[in-house]
Amino acid sequence: MDFQHRAGGKTGSGGVASSSESNRDRRERLRQLALETIDINKDPYFMKNHLGSYECKLCLTLHNNEGSYLAHTQGKKHQSNLARRAAKEAKEAPAQPAPEKVKVEVKKFVKIGRPGYKVTKQRDPEVGQQSLLFQIDYPEIAEGIGPRHRFMSAYEQRIEPPDRRWQYLLFAAEPYETIAFKVPSREIDKAETRFWTHWNRETKQFFLQFHFKMEKALAAPQGPSAGVKRPPSLITGLGPRSLSDSMPPPPGGIPGMPPLPPGAPHPHHMPPQMPLPPHLRPPLPSDGMHNM
Repeated sequence: MDFQHRAGGKTGSGGVASSSESNRDRRERLRQLALETIDINKDPYFMKNHLGSYECKLCLTLHNNEGSYLAHTQGKKHQSNLARRAAKEAKEAPAQPAPEKVKVEVKKFVKIGRPGYKVTKQRDPEVGQQSLLFQIDYPEIAEGIGPRHRFMSAYEQRIEPPDRRWQYLLFAAEPYETIAFKVPSREIDKAETRFWTHWNRETKQFFLQFHFKMEKALAAPQGPSAGVKRPPSLITGLGPRSLSDSMPPPPGGIPGMPPLPPGAPHPHHMPPQMPLPPHLRPPLPSDGMHNM
């Protein structure tokens, strides 16, 4: 037999695999892959009969081993039967109604106007903390409804141009209209004793009081005032001296006067003397120039 000129063949190698051999090799590779990725015990259509062979309850096929069954599950017949079964179950299953959304009943009231109010400005006498006390009257408030309040920034409202220097405090209670108070946009003290509300059910009055946080006071400058300037010391370690201390005494006393006798007081300790008249003091260079 001539193996040299055989189509697709090489001398010293096996022949070309037939279609049946290729299918057998493909099924073996699929079986190995299925054994690694599929748990056969969780397959609802897998069944082992009394003869020791395996059956597919979906396709009604017999298999000698688990690998054959797994290769069958990857085949076209088993996959088409799975799609047909899923479509049938979806058609026969009753249509489940969509979950109903929780409906919130909207309470509708006829507005009867704005409530009466009273605002009191207060200051703590001990620490000087500023506060505001609001008293809102709701004599005809709806049954089972309590007043509500909240702070709103200037950028949330659409009534006035936004100004970050102000914020708004809102009060609401049905059937009254919502009212708002314009207060400075300062930080609110939320301490238990500095922020409180009270609803008096008998008098139908709502009270709210809050305090503004204290602003940090600027520390006073230490040392001399900023407006007074003192000359710096000429010598390190010595303060400024008076004019009399900085000027040395004349070596021979006052010009034109005889020297002081021994034991006489120093000129610094002598009482001030009247200036000498022009005819008694010695001539100066400037005087000679004037005479010329």
